[in-house]
Amino acid sequence: MGPSARRLAALAGLVLAGLCPPDLPPPPEAATAYLPQPPAQGRRFMAVTANPHATAVALEMLRAGGSAVDAAIAAQMVLGLVEPQSSGLGGGGLMLFFDARRKRLDAWDGRETAPLTASARQLSDSAGKRLDFARAVRDPRAVGTPGLLAMLGLAHSEAGRLPWARLFEPAIRLAEEGFAVSPRLHGLLALEGRFADPAAQALFFDADGRPWPVGYTLRNPALARSLRLVAAEGPRVLHRGELAGLVRDAVRGDLPADEADRRGLLGYPDLARYQPLRREALCRPYRGYRVCGFPPPSSGGSTVLATLGIWRQLPAAPVGSVEFIHRFAEAGRLAYADRAACVGDPMAAPVPVGAMLDEHYLTRRAAAIGARAGPLRRAAGLCGEGGEAEGERPSTSHLSIVDAFGNAVALTSSIEDAFGNRRMAGGFFLNNQLTDFSETGPNLTAPGKRPRSSMAPTLVFDRQGLYAVLGSPGGSQIPNFVSQALIGLLDERMDAVEVVAQARVGSRNGPLEVEQGRLAPAVREALEARGHGLREVEMTSGIALIVRQGRGWVGAADPRREGTAGGD
Repeated sequence: MGPSARRLAALAGLVLAGLCPPDLPPPPEAATAYLPQPPAQGRRFMAVTANPHATAVALEMLRAGGSAVDAAIAAQMVLGLVEPQSSGLGGGGLMLFFDARRKRLDAWDGRETAPLTASARQLSDSAGKRLDFARAVRDPRAVGTPGLLAMLGLAHSEAGRLPWARLFEPAIRLAEEGFAVSPRLHGLLALEGRFADPAAQALFFDADGRPWPVGYTLRNPALARSLRLVAAEGPRVLHRGELAGLVRDAVRGDLPADEADRRGLLGYPDLARYQPLRREALCRPYRGYRVCGFPPPSSGGSTVLATLGIWRQLPAAPVGSVEFIHRFAEAGRLAYADRAACVGDPMAAPVPVGAMLDEHYLTRRAAAIGARAGPLRRAAGLCGEGGEAEGERPSTSHLSIVDAFGNAVALTSSIEDAFGNRRMAGGFFLNNQLTDFSETGPNLTAPGKRPRSSMAPTLVFDRQGLYAVLGSPGGSQIPNFVSQALIGLLDERMDAVEVVAQARVGSRNGPLEVEQGRLAPAVREALEARGHGLREVEMTSGIALIVRQGRGWVGAADPRREGTAGGD
């Protein structure tokens, strides 16, 4: 099922990206190697995750008769160990779960919340000036209440088939026996340089301050102990038990007297009162399919569906052509403008999702797209003028699973920046998700509020039922990644490997962004002639895709990360 010669030609200058060019500063979770992975076939079930260890564990649970939720929990615990820069017990997540027997689709919200004492100016210095991002991510005031574990616990109580404790055994074993440091983990540690947290520094660097080399057997006994506690006591141990104390102490620990105002705000009341939420998935028709995503406080679902709603009214164009890139960027620019101006936590203020996705409104948006790039002010929509996407970093993980019963999970999880807040508690990194709040608009910080997310776990249905499961890491680029994948899959009929490998392009209501090293010079010149200001950047997507094929499934993992697919 390799990419065809015809498709490769249409991708306009496809070049396999190597290591991050030395003359460009890397993003927080930088590109490492581009490693194409073979697709997987499965008649009964399929799993695609961001790491081979996690994929193997997901398959172990599925072969044992577990549900997609069981497999997702077991795989997520392993991901928190083997790719600690991306997700873990100290972060949050959003999950779509399709119950095949009941034909029910739930959106489980495990997004972090701001502490009860949070304020709009909490990430400011003593003079009231907002901290720059590099300082803010490391500030203890950036840590939000973790929600991933509580959400997974609630989902298991409804859809789990295996015992809760059984799901933690593989991750505990791997944490105690150790795993080989991967090239990606080593590379990201090398970029980080060092950790101020002594526990993190001792875990990931040798006595001379060098990151453990590729292949080094890394053990994390502290995390193994934490996972044993969670297996025995359930999610409450992170919110009311021993782990709650470790998290609280890591955030609010002693600081010098002159830095006391920088002490973290997260405390026992915040941890104890946290509640995961069940929300209604956001679905719309597209090309004879039904595409379903996550509702606010994620902007992922609405931005993907708005992009598709605009795109389907534009003339068709070959993938990778000047016309394709131009129109896709313009559609995304308009969708991202409404994302920035309209979307926040719906518990704090209503989000006009219905109006944002209204067919007549999107028709007017599509009609505004011409042959040239439009001025940014033209992107103003329902809620006023939205600025360029900011905030969220690409340090996230995604897994897609279909089980033998026809159930499916699309789970995106994150600790925000690479290695989160750089503070560890119980062997896991804490998040810095409060940097996802904006300085103005509907995403302004407030006590107990969930920051806007761009995570976009997605399920696609056709007349026969479930057709595809997908999602991606990538910060605020995620809606573009997922939208482009859906267009490749549903419009262009690409095979799964082609979908995950296509060169990334898009606009977040700013310059036209193109993936580093993958745009032919002639295409670049033509886009510039149309008025696009181009920004060539690393795009560390991590699409995990499952597609129904005949009576079974095919899975493919994005070659930009270390993911794999497996089935049976």
